[in-house]
Amino acid sequence: MAVAKQESYKVQIDNVGYTLEDPVVTGQQLLDKAAKRPADEYLIFQLLSDGQLEEIRLDETVDLRRYGIEKFITWHSDRSFFFVIDGRRFQWGAPVITGLKLKQLAGVDPVAYGVWLEVRGSGDDRLIANNEQVDLQRPGIEQFFTGKTATTEG
Repeated sequence: MAVAKQESYKVQIDNVGYTLEDPVVTGQQLLDKAAKRPADEYLIFQLLSDGQLEEIRLDETVDLRRYGIEKFITWHSDRSFFFVIDGRRFQWGAPVITGLKLKQLAGVDPVAYGVWLEVRGSGDDRLIANNEQVDLQRPGIEQFFTGKTATTEG
């Protein structure tokens, strides 16, 4: 028995819902759908099920036939940036990132956990506040780690 083809496929781009007819689309088509023009001035990333982000090239295809709504994030930018948090490497489309976004990407409770920027060679790692922006443009890959901020005596 053949599987029936869906008539349309739902995606979210920057938290806005769209419907597409084609089950396999390019990064260019996704940017066009979201009216991000000219497309070559934008980056588009797919939010993967494990919380990672994966950059999609303009000519690269994405299969929308998986279960659920595929989610994408765009940036008006010409380059992406890398950082590591809790041993996992991430790619990001902006030159800065907030402490809160780092906690969200790490999958930790933003109230109970803090996030620190590892300061190599000094031993004094820097606590990053939720609303603080960290510059990802410095040489090298920024290393972050999370941990509980409050402990209970017992």
